[in-house]
Amino acid sequence: MPKRVLVAMSGGVDSSAAALLLRRAGYDCDGAMLKLYDGETAEGGCCSLADAEDARAAAYRLGMRFYVFNETERFARDVMDRFVAEYCAGRTPNPCIDCNRCLKFGALLDRALALGYDYIATGHYARVAHEGGRYRLLRGKDPRKDQSYVLYQLTQEQLAHLLLPVGEYDKSAVRALAAEAGLANADKPDSQDVCFVPDGDYVNFLRAYGGVELVAGDFVDKRGNVLGRHRGLPAYTTGQRKGLGVSAAGRLYVVSKDAQANTVLLGGDEDLYTSALTASRLNWIEPVPAAPLRGTAKTRYSQTEAAATVTVRGDGTAAVEFDAPQRAVTAGQAVVFYDGERVVGGGTID
Repeated sequence: MPKRVLVAMSGGVDSSAAALLLRRAGYDCDGAMLKLYDGETAEGGCCSLADAEDARAAAYRLGMRFYVFNETERFARDVMDRFVAEYCAGRTPNPCIDCNRCLKFGALLDRALALGYDYIATGHYARVAHEGGRYRLLRGKDPRKDQSYVLYQLTQEQLAHLLLPVGEYDKSAVRALAAEAGLANADKPDSQDVCFVPDGDYVNFLRAYGGVELVAGDFVDKRGNVLGRHRGLPAYTTGQRKGLGVSAAGRLYVVSKDAQANTVLLGGDEDLYTSALTASRLNWIEPVPAAPLRGTAKTRYSQTEAAATVTVRGDGTAAVEFDAPQRAVTAGQAVVFYDGERVVGGGTID
């Protein structure tokens, strides 16, 4: 009997092409979308009603059944509530990574296995390999689209039940495959931004959803001099230059935030560089390194990996030292560790 696969379909071309490739490979596939958010989503965002219709149309075109599963409560609890809590603590979270961990590879996989499917599949540009008795997460073949960074929290159990067919292709080839198969979303633009912040105004979302009241405080420099007043920590993130409202001889950037003192440290571009960070909430896809690990690491999705040494400490956190200083390392974002093509693991920057 062919293996049964539940394909997570977002309405975009990548997940539709994943379904197409699996159908051609002989898998018994059905499509599914998670309903995550009750409000309106941004134009070009994900999870909208139009996206659901695009996903359904692609599934039917490929001769597949299509399901929508309601996970709004879990999404609110594990993604939106954490988003609010992290901002209030002075950090800048990445909700898409939390969504992957809790929903796309958590709730969806649970549903798939309960319904008798052997695998789930997504349209992420990454690869899964089984070598040496372990499942390994590898970078996608297209370096411009590689999405392994946002998948570092996957477990061995999840990797054992995961197919990532578009990871072997580049984006242009994926669009060509979809067009050849007559999929209407072959030229659909990629989704952008956070689905539950339709206008990109995070502060307004924190107020409306989280009941967060901004507390004004001081902008300070590294000597402790007060440079002006900020309107509340959630309104700023590391590396930000615009919207500060502070006059200075040169350009000023947000260097860091101190939630306890309610201050925002400003400095020049040179102050944004650091060679070290600490990470917690670690997840290891490869075995936990017993000795300092030499490899590469990246602190943002769009960043090129940089040579680094990762040392696991006795309290379960990791110290990361880069060979060259990195710009705008941001508390709350993810740092992901690589050994060549393989994702070793990662964590949340403290």
